[in-house]
Amino acid sequence: MSDVTRKRHGRPVHHWRRDLVELAALFTAVAVADAVANLVGHGPDGPELLLVSAVILAATAGFHTWWARRHTHAPPDADGPDTGTRPLPAQDRTGDTTNTTDTTTATAATTAPEATDAAAGPRPEPTTLWRMRTTVRDAPGSLAVLCTALAGDGVDILSLQTHPLADGTVDEFLLRAPAALPAADLTRTVSRAGGSSTWVERADAHDLVDAPTRILGLATRTALDAAELPLALRQLLGRCTIRSLPAKAGRTERAQEEAAPVEGALDGTVLRLRAPEGGVITVERPYLPFTPTEFARARALVELDTRLGPRIPRGQDVLTLPEGSDITVSRADTGDLDAAKDMHERCSKRTLSMRYHGPVNDADRYLNHLLSPRFGRTLAARTASGRVVGLGHLLWDGDETEIALLVEDDWQRRGIGGELLGRLVSMAIEAGCESVYAVTQSSNTGMVAAMRGLRLPLDFQIEEGTLVITARLDATPVRSQLPYDSHQ
Repeated sequence: MSDVTRKRHGRPVHHWRRDLVELAALFTAVAVADAVANLVGHGPDGPELLLVSAVILAATAGFHTWWARRHTHAPPDADGPDTGTRPLPAQDRTGDTTNTTDTTTATAATTAPEATDAAAGPRPEPTTLWRMRTTVRDAPGSLAVLCTALAGDGVDILSLQTHPLADGTVDEFLLRAPAALPAADLTRTVSRAGGSSTWVERADAHDLVDAPTRILGLATRTALDAAELPLALRQLLGRCTIRSLPAKAGRTERAQEEAAPVEGALDGTVLRLRAPEGGVITVERPYLPFTPTEFARARALVELDTRLGPRIPRGQDVLTLPEGSDITVSRADTGDLDAAKDMHERCSKRTLSMRYHGPVNDADRYLNHLLSPRFGRTLAARTASGRVVGLGHLLWDGDETEIALLVEDDWQRRGIGGELLGRLVSMAIEAGCESVYAVTQSSNTGMVAAMRGLRLPLDFQIEEGTLVITARLDATPVRSQLPYDSHQ
């Protein structure tokens, strides 16, 4: 009898029907052989009977061989019948899942790689993430037609947001498409499916976060730091240009209402929102009109900022300069206006002219703007007595970011400017800025040395004595602690 070929629930499975048939065949063969022997020995037709018995025995042997081959447990061919050698279904894999065969070692070694390749399946094709926005008719089945067309190109829809309009619906998708499918073909597919005003751009892993979670995160950042409001609006609304205009002195309430109503104004690709301090926040996005849903989200974020009032994170770092003096570096705002004015008075005219690119007659106006968290972030370097000796500004200039430094004359060439610059660039990287630029005079060697100390790719542009230095932030990250080798 053949060996046991399988186990189920830890116990061997015996094929008793096959054993019974084999025993019956054996007894039948013995009985036939005995009968033939008696006939050959005692009958007159012995040779003929002997020949007939030989044929019967050969037929019995052939039947036994056919029966054994049919019920073998070797792995089947790709197109052959299922013989029970596949793994148990997932719902039955709670016990012993061992599944062995009684084939030879050579056969197992030959079929194992093929079985492994079949189990692994085809290799996944490379894909690309896309953000897509399109307008569809507000009619039953229009979205289904669009989704079916995308599926026909092998595009997987990861998330979908709808923005209702008066005469249609703007659908915003996060898609995973084959890498071989270009954006132009994706746009044509959407157009054929009924989409219009389609806009497509590359996405990344950060876009996989769902909209409510992303909005709550932006609200948290805004609640902790007033300077985060422009960055939060930019991340909420995508690529856009944000400008903050302060309220003009002497402007009547009616003029202010016309510039930006309290509830805000939506005009196609432009949003106007009333700033917390009374000014106007203007958000512009070319070629892609804002939806009422986006306008409501932006207005809610600005209202949150207004209710919380002025605020900056409190905390400071104590640094020891090479000569042994200790300074502290911390955030500053309009509450430090008097200390900043005093530092201005201690600075020489040359230092102020290199910082502000000309004569300074109204320092108050500059400082109110620079220290306001609405326009960026400011770092102050203070002595042990609390006197401000250095200011570093990170300013949101539309969709660009400016860096500016001012260090008191007696504290220059001690590395304070380099320390402030390094921290400001780190803040810009955390905010997702692609580059920062500094505007100074071409004779300001200290600022040039400080920018070079960042070890980032720099671009220099000179026009009529004004030097603009742009640093790309998508290269090697800036050092968190810079050596005190700058001259600012």
